[in-house]
Amino acid sequence: MKLQALKKTFLALTGAIILASCANVKEYQKSRINDSEMILGNRKVEKNELNFQSYREGASGVNGGKTGGGCGCN
Repeated sequence: MKLQALKKTFLALTGAIILASCANVKEYQKSRINDSEMILGNRKVEKNELNFQSYREGASGVNGGKTGGGCGCN
């Protein structure tokens, strides 16, 4: 009997937390969702990795085969 009451209380609290976490987004706030500040993760690390990769790919050619260097000559 006490276990059923505990289960009901737990479900009621869980439901209240789930419903309280919902929020309405207004139209003028939706434009900010795609901003770079809204993206999760460390952007500085990703930017440095991309910069390093572009230099590496430029030095080895487009497809990484035995073509010319990053100067554009084949």
